[in-house]
Amino acid sequence: MNDDRLPPVAPEVTATLVENLSPRLRKRLDAAVTKLGARPTHRDGDTVTIQVDDETELRLHAPGGVVATADAITCGCLLAPACVHRAAAACAAPTADPPPDLADRPTGAAPEPASVTDPASVPDCASSPSSQEVASPAQRAAADALWSAGAAVLEAGIDGAGAVTQSALLRAAHTARIRHLPRAAGAALSVVTLLRAARAGDPSYRTADFVTALAELLGTAHRVGTASGAELDAARGRARRPYSPDGSLRLYGLFTEPVVTDSGHGGVRTWVAGTDGRLFTVGDVAPGGVGRAVGVADRAVRLGETALTHRELGRAGLAVSGATVSPDGRLGAGKGVKAVTARGAAWTELPLAALWETPPSEQAARALRSTSRYADPDGGGSDLLFLDVELIGAVRESAGTCLLALSGTGIAVRLTVADDDPALAHRDNLMLLAAAPGTRLRIIGRLVPAPHPRLTLLACAHPTGGGTIDLGLDRLRRADLPDPAAPVHPAPPQPGGPGAHSPLYLLERRVEQTVSAGRAALGMLGDVTAETRRIRRAGLPTAAGLLTALCTSAAQRERDLFGRLLPADTDSFATHWLTAALYTAAVADSLCAAAWEPVREGPAAAPSVPDRGPGRAVAQTAHH
Repeated sequence: MNDDRLPPVAPEVTATLVENLSPRLRKRLDAAVTKLGARPTHRDGDTVTIQVDDETELRLHAPGGVVATADAITCGCLLAPACVHRAAAACAAPTADPPPDLADRPTGAAPEPASVTDPASVPDCASSPSSQEVASPAQRAAADALWSAGAAVLEAGIDGAGAVTQSALLRAAHTARIRHLPRAAGAALSVVTLLRAARAGDPSYRTADFVTALAELLGTAHRVGTASGAELDAARGRARRPYSPDGSLRLYGLFTEPVVTDSGHGGVRTWVAGTDGRLFTVGDVAPGGVGRAVGVADRAVRLGETALTHRELGRAGLAVSGATVSPDGRLGAGKGVKAVTARGAAWTELPLAALWETPPSEQAARALRSTSRYADPDGGGSDLLFLDVELIGAVRESAGTCLLALSGTGIAVRLTVADDDPALAHRDNLMLLAAAPGTRLRIIGRLVPAPHPRLTLLACAHPTGGGTIDLGLDRLRRADLPDPAAPVHPAPPQPGGPGAHSPLYLLERRVEQTVSAGRAALGMLGDVTAETRRIRRAGLPTAAGLLTALCTSAAQRERDLFGRLLPADTDSFATHWLTAALYTAAVADSLCAAAWEPVREGPAAAPSVPDRGPGRAVAQTAHH
């Protein structure tokens, strides 16, 4: 049985079924989930049947595609309804997304499909009135429950965080949602999803993503209890992405990119710019995967009366009246929006040409504000960079081959593919461009946070002139490349920067080790003096102190008068871990920003990255 063949189950349903189990059955739950996963399933309309054994069937009723009540899961065994099978089925099924009018989409979830109905026509379901200065007692209690559930995950690690631990997270997420804390509820659901992916050996699972999700959960839960005003509003989050009126807009197409998600969604996103340089997107993403992403590029844009396809809009223009725009730049497509086709502009013409005039360091700093691991979801901003580069050639990396290019400010930039799926043109186009060293190109890429300049390459000017190339959709040919006799840069530079050889990873790996193996594994490390000494020599004393404090907290266990170990202080350890996780993200962002500074000659070539400032700020924020 594959999990994706089961209908999604509402979080509160899973939590209720697990909570109703006897202590004896809870101990058997993880084994029951594994055993159930090997049994055959059959779908008949809205009902999925699992053959538990030769005589027993388990049914999940999902009208509307979601199992919304505990009674919708029935079992034919003699112990039903108090059997372990119902809870095991709920734990094996994917978690249903919260209703769109009650909660934010979790961090990292699939982009929302484009809707013919303008979201601006639906009342904005803000989490709670912004005039409220502090969280209500009910909200603080919900946040405390989320903190405790997240701390329990840290204590147990992925291997120990089975169905019961996940159930506590789901219950806390449900409570947070009905207490109008959609951001924290979404973070909790993301943690559960990643936990299940890790325990199932999903090849797409990344420990760094789990660290980000868990730190987002703990950090947001803490902020709800301590913040006020605008900071509290950000911690609460919004129940619906707000679209606000933006009057009349004159827009110029930039490019179209395919969008393919791990959840099976596919489509495209077309980027356009206004006369003032603001960036907007028009998207069409829905279930369908890479096949849909390729096909939908030639479908008409759902915006006003225009008959342009997405691919055409990326090179044309629009005149829009009654526009509605979300904080992240998505254009609404409601009945009140009117749009007609207008003349576009070349990348070398105003207003588009101005996008390439901003220094790369300023562009990277702006992009970091939206790509940072713990950025405010409603913060807005774009993660795109606009550069003029000279191609150097291919560079081999552990993850594959990328393209090295030199920017006009002397920065060596690594250009990578946005998606390796062979149905898309990214990889083939990048390899062709790598075979044309010395070519000068105007490009658009998405910032990849790293200690060296790095972008995913999305679009470029045609190598021999005459238009632009959507690198995920349009396929270059060898005939499109310039004369191979073009001059080649004599000495390909190696990407570097202040963080190229930073020992920050020594702290990062302990943060990741904790979520993988739990507090006890970190507590058995023993002396970490050698690691902290190396970190201090690199000018990161705060990182060294955080590593020492984290390991000390992991190993600390008090005993009672009879010498018996007392329960570990999970709150204290979670605070130390959260501080370390937020700190490493803050320093990594600083290193990334510094790497984009213009190349300087002499002793000032490597800009310094402050350690104490970010460390102190993060420590104060995370103190619980």
